[in-house]
Formats: sequence, structure tokens, C-alpha cells
Amino acid sequence: MLVLSAFLMPILLLLCGLGPSLAAAHSTPGVECVVFNEEYMTCTWGSRETLTANYSLYYWYENRLPVVECKHYLQDQDVNIGCRFNRSEIIQFQPFRVLVNASLDGRTLEIPSKQMQLQDLVKPEAPVNLTIHNMSSNQLQLTWASPYPKARCLEHAVKYKSNKDTSWTEHRVKGDVFSFPSVDYEKYYTFYVRSKINIYCGNSQLWSEWSIPVVWGSNSTSKGTVEEQLHLFWIHTVLIPITSCLLLLVLVVLLVRMERVWVILMPRIPNPSKNFDELFITHNGNFQEWAGVPKDVEESFKPNYSEHICYVSELPSKDSYEPLWESSNHPPPVMPGALAAPHEHSPYKNSYVEA
Repeated sequence: MLVLSAFLMPILLLLCGLGPSLAAAHSTPGVECVVFNEEYMTCTWGSRETLTANYSLYYWYENRLPVVECKHYLQDQDVNIGCRFNRSEIIQFQPFRVLVNASLDGRTLEIPSKQMQLQDLVKPEAPVNLTIHNMSSNQLQLTWASPYPKARCLEHAVKYKSNKDTSWTEHRVKGDVFSFPSVDYEKYYTFYVRSKINIYCGNSQLWSEWSIPVVWGSNSTSKGTVEEQLHLFWIHTVLIPITSCLLLLVLVVLLVRMERVWVILMPRIPNPSKNFDELFITHNGNFQEWAGVPKDVEESFKPNYSEHICYVSELPSKDSYEPLWESSNHPPPVMPGALAAPHEHSPYKNSYVEA
């Protein structure tokens, strides 16, 4: 029993250590290679999340030996997940094979692969320079160019939709020209083009990405035909500015020539000195002389009356002394301007009698 346990223990430890790696090897997809526009090729086999070992890639052509290791690995967090091939390393119409493996604790881990034909794995670049030409009143022609070096080996697909359509319409085209027979000038069209290798140059099912769109037609916010749009263009860019300038010029002329309007808008404060120069300069401010008033009328305004002088005196008190005029029955004479001496307790204090 002890001998059996000592023999099984290393095997169990080895299986536990290799278990995750083996599971990752069987769970990852096979090697996938794509030739991009015949300029370079990539072969990938996983990602950092699915791989626990660092794999190596070896490749060869069946009619060309020897086996060569990848020179340019693609990595994700220092883990090899693919290989990049230069143009000089790509040979079409030759059986191509790869071997991806890794060694872990004396065990060899492999990712399955199969024989490939590189001409069937070409993915061209998206078409460029999409141009729309007006061929007639209701016909359009769409042209484009392709960065792929062998244009005769391509077939194309054109999809388009107007602003009033709910789905795209797609057509297969062999050349680089697409004719659109009937258009509606009230619609707004959008066109896309993509490419792939035709059956004469390979059996690839890899389409390029859709091109940058090109648009044609009137916007959804505008109505009318091209002639109507041209008419509106002249109205907005020529007629309206010229009319506005002429109207502004007429208003300026009216403001300058119409004094009444000018006075209403810009009232002035009158200067009286201009109207009364003769009064202040010639007549020295003499209004009667400036107004031409007759001498007799002017003399009538002058005062010619006199007033009598009224003398005021204070009556003496009865308690302080007896006036002399009571005994003699003759009142004493009162001097003009003289005042009787007031008594301290006189009820007539500060009384004045007119003589």
C-alpha cells in the first residue's frame, strides 16, 4: 500500500498542475489566419484570459522546407496570442501549415490546426473615393477605388437607403461602377461599398469593412427639386442682402432730409441768446425800451404818491403817578417822537397809541 501511494502521488500532483493548462488548450479555438490586403498576415489562437502557458508557433509550406518559428509574436500581457507575417513570408496557392505548442513540466501542450490555403484567407481593405455622378435627370452612377493591388480579383457589394426607407437594399457588383436607375429628388440617399475576393482568384468568404459613406440628395428638412433649391439659394444669398442694403440706405436718406423726423429722434435745446441779442446788447436789458413802450406809459408806471409820518408812543401807568393833565384839565403837550416812561406794574406796558 505504501509503495502504491508513493507511485500515485507524483502522478496526481502532475495532473493537478497540468489540469488547467490542458483545459485551456482544449477550450481555446484553433489557429485562425487572415491575410490583410496581401500586405501582411496574422495567425491568432487565444487571449490572456484563455491561455495559461506561453505558446510558440512554427510554420511551413508542404512543398517548402524547413519548419520556421514565428519571428513577430503578438502578445497580450506578455503572453503570446498570435503571430504576424510579413508580405515576403506569404505564399499563395501553396498548402500552409502551422504548429502551436508549449512545454509545461515536461508535457507538450498543442493547439490544433489544419492545412490552409492562403488565397482563401484574403481580406481586402475597404473601398475608398466613393463618388456619385448625375448621368441624367433620374439616373445616378456610383464609382469607387480599391486599395487592393489586384482589382480584377474583387467583387463588390453596394448597399443604400433613403431617409424614407426602413431597411437597406444591397446589390452585388462585379466591377467598380454601380448605376442607380431611378432617384427621387425629394429623398436623401446614403451609399456604402465593401469588397471580397471573387471565385477566379480564391475562395475567400471574408468581406472587407464597409467604406466611408457617401450621400446624395436633398436633406430631409428641405423640399423641392434642384431648380427650386437653386432659386432659394439666389434668394437667400443675393436678393435678401441687396434688398436689406437698399432699404437701409433709403432710411438713412429719409432721416437726413426730413427735419421733422430728425427733430423727433434727436431733439435740440433752444438757445435764447440768438433771439434776444438786441435786448441785451443794444438796450442793455431795458425791456421797455426794447419793446418800444411810449414815454407817457412808462412814466405812468413810476410811483408819484407820498405818505404821512405816523408817530407811536407808550401810555404811562395810572398806579405810579397821577398825570398832570388831570388837575389842570389840560393835557401836557407831547413832543413828537417822545415816549412816556413805563411803570413796572403798568397794565399798559408795551401799549402804543397813535397820536
